[in-house]
Amino acid sequence: MTSTKEMEENHRIKLIIQIPCYNEEKTLPVVLSELPRELPGIDVIEWLVIDDGSEDATAEVAKKHGVDHVVVHPQNKGLATAFTTGIKVALEHGADIIVNTDADNQYKSSCIPDLLQPILDNKAEFVIGARPIDKIENFSSIKKILQRLGSWTVRMASGTDIPDAPSGFRAISRSAALKLNIFSGYTYTLETIIQAGKKGIAITWVPIETNKEMRPSRLLSSVPSYIFHSIVTIVRIFIVYRPFRFFASIGLLFFAMGWALFLRFMCFFLTGDGSGHIQSLIVAGILVGTGFHTILIAFVTDLISVNRRLMEQIKSSLQ
Repeated sequence: MTSTKEMEENHRIKLIIQIPCYNEEKTLPVVLSELPRELPGIDVIEWLVIDDGSEDATAEVAKKHGVDHVVVHPQNKGLATAFTTGIKVALEHGADIIVNTDADNQYKSSCIPDLLQPILDNKAEFVIGARPIDKIENFSSIKKILQRLGSWTVRMASGTDIPDAPSGFRAISRSAALKLNIFSGYTYTLETIIQAGKKGIAITWVPIETNKEMRPSRLLSSVPSYIFHSIVTIVRIFIVYRPFRFFASIGLLFFAMGWALFLRFMCFFLTGDGSGHIQSLIVAGILVGTGFHTILIAFVTDLISVNRRLMEQIKSSLQ
């Protein structure tokens, strides 16, 4: 009978490199020409392209250049959905490690071994490629500021030390990929890091290099829109993964404001001037009631969060 140790030693490590694409027939050949087919510590390397409803010949170009797996969305569903589809398909094809890169040739494929090493050394389950933001010439000042602000916010929300949260160049182990569930339809980058931090997934980062820009970024077409969607994503993740703290903090704030107004009214009442400040008593009652109900919501959402975590654990154990 074969022992567990022998089975582990005989296991062939499969890497699947996935590329979410939308109208990338011009840039995709350049990206594919740089992707590796052999790497130290990896036995099998396969390529996966997710054509997210492209209106050009992206899928045909991928097949022509030897991509092992091509998945086509009938219509454009967004980057986060394309990323999620890629993770699901990669897992179905037996990937032990999944590397995600962009189709615009932003990231240097020669840095893939750097992404893989912490996972191969069993030091991490999730590795982010951190770009040299200050040295990227095509990044405007506002984009650099947004990158720093977004990364700082994610570090605060996730409890991680990732310096470049919006980076799409990342390596994910099978065990980590099974634990990730993307809710956002806009971008997966921030959400996956926050999830990793909240779920106790070992996450780290490595410095990487970038290529010259081949086309303008589509994700940052509108600065206000990018800021709005990023804030919504972060707040949504906080509600999902820290619901009690989120709603309890709001409830306690309303409670405190209500009691402050009530004490203000009592001061006037005890000095014989309460009739002129009845509005404070009414508002205090509304605030205290709102605070009480918000705290009740905190308990309910916390129970829902516990149930969600149990369902995710059951899902992971079945896969």
